[in-house]
Amino acid sequence: MSFTSYEFIAFLAAIFLLYYLIPKRFRWMLLLAGSTLFYAWAGVEFLLYIFFTALTTWGAGLWIGSINRRRRERFDAEKATMDREAKKAYKAATKRKTRWIFLACLLINLGILAVIKYSDFVIQNINDIFDANNAFMNFAVPLGISYYTFKSMGYLIDINRGKYEPQKNPAKFALFVSFFPQVIQGPISRYDYLSQTLFEGHDFNSTKVKKGFVRVLWGFCKKLVIADRLVPIVKTLAKGSDQYQGAFVLLLIFLYAIQLYADFTGGIDIAIGIGEMLGIKSEENFITPYYSKNINEYWTRWHITMGSWFKDYIFYPISVSKWMLKLSKNAREKLGKGVGKRIPVYLANIIVWFATGLWHGAAWTFIVWGMLNCVVTVASYEMEPLYGRFHNRFKWSNTAVYNVWQMIRTFWIMGAIRILDVYRDVPVSFSQVGSIFTTGGYGRLFSGELFTLGISAADFVVVLLGIAAMLWVSIVFYRNGNKKRFRDYLMEKPFAVQGLVMAGLLIIVLIFGAYGIGYDANAFIYNQF
Repeated sequence: MSFTSYEFIAFLAAIFLLYYLIPKRFRWMLLLAGSTLFYAWAGVEFLLYIFFTALTTWGAGLWIGSINRRRRERFDAEKATMDREAKKAYKAATKRKTRWIFLACLLINLGILAVIKYSDFVIQNINDIFDANNAFMNFAVPLGISYYTFKSMGYLIDINRGKYEPQKNPAKFALFVSFFPQVIQGPISRYDYLSQTLFEGHDFNSTKVKKGFVRVLWGFCKKLVIADRLVPIVKTLAKGSDQYQGAFVLLLIFLYAIQLYADFTGGIDIAIGIGEMLGIKSEENFITPYYSKNINEYWTRWHITMGSWFKDYIFYPISVSKWMLKLSKNAREKLGKGVGKRIPVYLANIIVWFATGLWHGAAWTFIVWGMLNCVVTVASYEMEPLYGRFHNRFKWSNTAVYNVWQMIRTFWIMGAIRILDVYRDVPVSFSQVGSIFTTGGYGRLFSGELFTLGISAADFVVVLLGIAAMLWVSIVFYRNGNKKRFRDYLMEKPFAVQGLVMAGLLIIVLIFGAYGIGYDANAFIYNQF
């Protein structure tokens, strides 16, 4: 059931009406029933996967929590009689037990994800290397398996760290894992944040409902009016790599950057907006990423919940692990302080970016994409002292004009790396980017050929107006220190103005949304991840 389908609109309307009609204590149950129905729409058999993950994670978390609670209770009861060595031995014994429970649950659920998503990729590479003909597994990939697995494993890691107490109700935990607005493409919510508003019934708040509805409409605008309108030309340029090189590759980088942003943020706007209409808060997943002045800043603004998941649960644990610290110490003694200091950061970066690439898909293009991000990130880190000297010497580098240049530079660097996702072929991607500097062909863009690539001049006008609208909305947000959104300003206006804006957005979606032959509403790009 896609967000852009008529079935989903009817489903959402029914959930919304029932939510505010039934007693508050039953509302979380309605959301669980709705999330189950939503997930079953993609395939009833897939319910086995998501609820297996929910049940095993809930059970492991409860088990770990009970062991930790009993340890605390015993320490409190026997603190006067238990000596230090006894406490140390008992703590070590309970730690070993919780570690085995934690690792078993982690490996089982990550193993399911790995087998389903990556077994055919491994088999394909074995066949290629050894000229074999092993049969593929051809598993059907459950909807949102990467998202709900990461949500669940993040919860389990937090419980194992003692960050908060485990959820005792398995049905409530199942709702956290399967909450329908987030299961398709995120955000990858943390339990301690989402649970604050997910389980309690909320009073009807007209302001929150209107703000959520505006965000949902804005998400549909970005998805249907901009992103889906660009699909034909992006596909044409991607498939015709021999015919469309040089200037057309630059055009493709730009158009795909716009398509991906409008598609992904549009879906996130719909997901977060639905939650707001129900009084449920979700983490933000984007904060004006194309205003980033460097790659590191970009990854704090783009797909924020994914980046923070990898940072908190992989990067930091690896970089401060005992074996890493030991390796760093040995490197300091034998290779110098500088090398020893860098080893934990660089190795953790390599592991994280390799995992991030694999998370996006079982293909070498995604792995190479991850490694290129790693290279650029590490290079930026190494050049920080040089940047510092540059900015100190040339004062004009701290001006608004130079800041804009940095944003443009980051946009094109990230776009060039992202082209791997378009061509889905590593050699072709590198060759096409190289053609920008060798082939040229910029005159072809102004010869009328541009309007033979799948969309008309009128479509380009709609896209440009859509880009201008996104730019204006983001500037309002950016100038206000990333705190006050356009919707906040709208809620300060009279009700008539609010109604006109909502009606206008709805009309834009209905009239200018990309529908029909060649413009069928496409699945969200990040659904595949």
